[in-house]
Amino acid sequence: MALQGLVDWRGRPVNQKRHGGVKASMFIHFLIVMANIANIPMILNLVSYLHGTMHMGVKDASTTSTNFFGAICFFSFLGAFVSDSYIKRFYTILIFAPIEIMGYVLLAFQAHLPSLHPPPCDMINRPNECAPVSGRNLSLLTLGLYLIPVGEGSLRSCAAALGGDQFDGDDPAELHGKISFFNWFAFCISLGGFVGLVFLVWVQDNEGWGLSFALAAIMVLVGTVVVSGGLPFYRHQKPTGSPLARIFQVFVAAFRKRKLSLPENVTEMHVATDSTGTSVEFMQRTSDFKFLDKAAVDDGDTRGQSLCTVTQVEEAKIILRMLPIFLSSVLGNVSIPLLLSLTVQQGGTMDTRLGGTSIPPASLFIVPIVFQMLILVAYDRAALPWLRRATGYAGGVTHLQRVGVGFASSVMALAVAAVVEGCRRRSAASAGAPPMSVFWLTPQFFLLGVMDVTSFVGLLEFFYSEASAGMKSIGGAIVFCILGVASWLGSFLIQVVNHATARQGGGHGWLDGANLNASRLDLFYWLLAVFALVSFFLYLLCAWRYTYRHDPRMQAAVDGDKVSPA
Repeated sequence: MALQGLVDWRGRPVNQKRHGGVKASMFIHFLIVMANIANIPMILNLVSYLHGTMHMGVKDASTTSTNFFGAICFFSFLGAFVSDSYIKRFYTILIFAPIEIMGYVLLAFQAHLPSLHPPPCDMINRPNECAPVSGRNLSLLTLGLYLIPVGEGSLRSCAAALGGDQFDGDDPAELHGKISFFNWFAFCISLGGFVGLVFLVWVQDNEGWGLSFALAAIMVLVGTVVVSGGLPFYRHQKPTGSPLARIFQVFVAAFRKRKLSLPENVTEMHVATDSTGTSVEFMQRTSDFKFLDKAAVDDGDTRGQSLCTVTQVEEAKIILRMLPIFLSSVLGNVSIPLLLSLTVQQGGTMDTRLGGTSIPPASLFIVPIVFQMLILVAYDRAALPWLRRATGYAGGVTHLQRVGVGFASSVMALAVAAVVEGCRRRSAASAGAPPMSVFWLTPQFFLLGVMDVTSFVGLLEFFYSEASAGMKSIGGAIVFCILGVASWLGSFLIQVVNHATARQGGGHGWLDGANLNASRLDLFYWLLAVFALVSFFLYLLCAWRYTYRHDPRMQAAVDGDKVSPA
């Protein structure tokens, strides 16, 4: 099935020996490394730029930073929709990458020219004397910040789906490569982040943000040029029209026929083959959500949107089945972008010296990133074969089990962060006491690394594998939408908590003030930990009730070079 609808760059049927496989995926992996050299330091250290150079307060800088991350994730859906509906994934990347480059160029000009940002001042000791960015300069900052997500979001979703297309999950010779692709996809994200946090963060702190933004633009440009060189080797999925329109048609038709009785014989329903062009995959009827099956009953109604295929109905059922996982995963991720951005601000108030060298707080993310890379390699090469033999699952564990481990780690990370922040605040309040070492943040970084290795890759595999063949890009984009919606909910949560605590605290909220010593970040972390714990149990309920489209125990399990039934 996996090769149905796949063509080479000239539109001809693919040659399995020449097109796809590891050779084609290497170009995609290079693009991911280069793109993340640019955007991960941007995501993690943006709050420092907004606070230090643009003179935003703690609350506004954190909100803008999380909104930026959320926009990257949200715009991944735009690129996914375009590529699934109208343009091949490769060409979608080529169209949207220049938009991201343009955003970095605008930010580089603004950071380089003093007239385009507020004058320098002491934000640590005399924050009240600093004027925040405003007017046209704020508009230019906003434009640059939101051009980047339009390009980067589309690149993320399309690159993940394009890479998945290079492997045939029904071919035993390619199954191992397909299972490993998303692990190595995440590894490349971490590798790009590692290089960016070592190199670009040093440039940001020592040579200026203008040069850093310019180098980020060059990185994305080089990655785009290299991925273009793989054009002759890719397998391309042909767009089959809007999957959202197909699903909407199912709900319209089912509502119109809500009073009909379902036929006992499935042959009396509109069963279409691939020649209809509505999808590149034929799916059998399933027994759940029977009210949607009425959309495929031919009652003689000739109006538009009145008759759907069984495959269309099944596509709609897939979305309904995955909806509880989507919602519970959004809640489980709300605290993560907040913890990432606020941890950088924590580090900015601590002793960042290592010997005679000061370490930029954002570079501390090297700790979880190095761990992510090591554990991904160890998992894919050592743990995965053992887990396959022990559990019978092709992927070692189910996708949702892997995600659950990540959510449990996030609860522990928030609790640890709350304890460390309480100690840091008490130390800062003690007269004459030296500031705490920034390396006290290492445990929460470590647990964040565990979460990334488990939940992000697990969700990416889950939504890609469960989506229909005509919705693979959207399936991958759903993961980034989860992160994006979670970021926006996190920004909203900051506003709500700050407003509520300001009313009870005489006008001073937990996250008010120009520096963390005047805030109660420790209490906010404890609140997030409770929220994450409740979200974790809600996720467990949704995961327990979920029925996989393809039972993992019925898939072929790979043991070295041998393939046997699980």
